[in-house]
Amino acid sequence: MTGRRKVCDNPMKDGACDIVIIGAGPAGLAAGIYGARAGLKCFIIEKGAAGGQVMLSPWIENYPGFPRIEGMKLMETMAAHAREYVQIIEGVEVIGIEPKGEEFKITTSSGQLISRGIILATGASHKKLLVPGEEEYYGKGVSYCATCDGFFFRKKKVAVIGGGNTALTEALYLLSIGCDVTLVHRRDALRADQHLQDTANEKKLKIKLSTILEKIIGDGNAVTAVELLDQRTGKKEKMDVDGIFVAVGTVPGSALAKSLCLEMDAQGWVKVDQNYRTNMPFVYAAGDLVGGILQIVSAVHGGAVAALSAFEDLADPYYTRTRLGEKAVCPLPNKKK
Repeated sequence: MTGRRKVCDNPMKDGACDIVIIGAGPAGLAAGIYGARAGLKCFIIEKGAAGGQVMLSPWIENYPGFPRIEGMKLMETMAAHAREYVQIIEGVEVIGIEPKGEEFKITTSSGQLISRGIILATGASHKKLLVPGEEEYYGKGVSYCATCDGFFFRKKKVAVIGGGNTALTEALYLLSIGCDVTLVHRRDALRADQHLQDTANEKKLKIKLSTILEKIIGDGNAVTAVELLDQRTGKKEKMDVDGIFVAVGTVPGSALAKSLCLEMDAQGWVKVDQNYRTNMPFVYAAGDLVGGILQIVSAVHGGAVAALSAFEDLADPYYTRTRLGEKAVCPLPNKKK
């Protein structure tokens, strides 16, 4: 199907569609485009505004076709493209999903509807330090993604905050592109895998242990320094930096996935196969929710593949062709004796 059309103009009234896509970030928008073009009646539900966290990124320079574009502009362009095929319902939150036979009953803040399948694209959020200056200088030197923003800080001095695998990986990446990097960790030992620590030692990465970042300092336009506290001595230090990369964890938006008892790893990322199918028939997941490389290009890829998998399954169910599919069932709570 190549013709552009809008479907389910009033989904809460019409009551049923083929696919409900939850989340209107890059993965959800791509899923909407590919699902509608495949002939499915689908629409997107987004509790906020279409675009997701990318809307908050000052500049994007690694999305093919756009050498340099504001995050908001990129997502407005992507959302406008999606709206040519599928309706995006903004400001509506999905409260619950209940399997009903071969369909799903979806309860939202604006009503209920029925869908034959679901694509979860609920994303993830970065943990924050909650220190003075963090919000003020977000996008002005404070970043949560070295792959996204590291290029802006080549040959400049930066601090990476954290001591796990993500922090070490981010620090080593920044080091590799020419940044002057100092890793700051609040504990007296790193938590990252040993091979990453060995690499950090080989690369002579500067590390400050038992050190807390207490304040981010700037001139109103950009970050200029950080205030650090050495927990062993109690002394405070001002360290000049051009950028700060916060890597203290990412939290997947997996509440709905948990309610469906989808299979997840220890960190809460939803497990999918190569076609973005979850362990529950006719439920798919894509974007940051499934972990891996948290980038726009990978989210768009996942959303497109998930939509095409949904189309294939609704036409000729994969689960009945390959094995007897059993929907995940949440265990009942233990009854008190």
